Amino acid sequence: MKQIVINKNDAGQRLDKFLMKYLVNLPHSMLYKSLRKNCVRINGKHVRDGGFILKENDVLLLYLRDEFFPVTDFTAGNSDIDIVYEDENIILINKPRGIVVHSDDRGTEDTLLLRMQSYLYEKGEYDPKSEQSFAPAFCNRLDRNTSGIIIGAKNAAALRIINEKIRNREIRKFYMCIAEGEMSGNGELSAHLTRGKKKVSVHDAETDSSKPVKLKYNVLKTKNNLSLLEIELETGRTHQIRAQLAAKGHPLLGDRKYGASDSGKMFLTSYKLKFDFASDAGILNYLSGKEFQIKARFFQSFEDEKL
Repeated sequence: MKQIVINKNDAGQRLDKFLMKYLVNLPHSMLYKSLRKNCVRINGKHVRDGGFILKENDVLLLYLRDEFFPVTDFTAGNSDIDIVYEDENIILINKPRGIVVHSDDRGTEDTLLLRMQSYLYEKGEYDPKSEQSFAPAFCNRLDRNTSGIIIGAKNAAALRIINEKIRNREIRKFYMCIAEGEMSGNGELSAHLTRGKKKVSVHDAETDSSKPVKLKYNVLKTKNNLSLLEIELETGRTHQIRAQLAAKGHPLLGDRKYGASDSGKMFLTSYKLKFDFASDAGILNYLSGKEFQIKARFFQSFEDEKL
């Protein structure tokens, strides 16, 4: 038997969703069987309904074998991060090119997620031993070779709100990149994207496995058969910018995977975020209307023709 007191980050969840996160070693089928067999008590009463909404300070008693309970094994690592903005709820980090956000199939241990969690652990803002179902997490992701601003949530409420605002397109995301060929003006690209094992493909027509993608572009400057672009994403799919520009004959400079003439450094940076809330954002209402921006490192190089 184990007793758990629901904290602020656990509250507001369905009981079954909380147990799935907390009891990672317990098969889902056994979880629901345990509920039916009265293995879960909340505030002294048996609860069978997985849809029960947990409240802060609820006391759970779980009558399960010890093998199903998690063992906290967090070990802080490298905490070197470039902070763009930080408050009690969120942290904006300037991700360097070449680092992965989450662990990958290569077994990479030095991830941006672990760096953020280690930073917050050292500050005393993250205590893994006091958390049952939450750990600081990123709300969006960037490819290994994409740099720029990424949004981290310090608590469960912030994570839920930011994820909702991203889904509803109430957070506007702008990128700067260098593409091959000389483009002009501004415009919009719409297509359908299909994911493969190593890359994605873009088509004009919809298929059973495709998802719609859309972006806006603005040509800032051209020279030497290259174009410096600002991109605003209307959707956020894997490799979307790379694949859509390549499909129009303008792959990112250095991006051989999607057809660039030479391989090498890829020039793509998430350089600006606008919190453009159209509805209530709860504890994050103070962010509405705020804009955060960094300078793409390759911008001046393009200006000075030092690429």
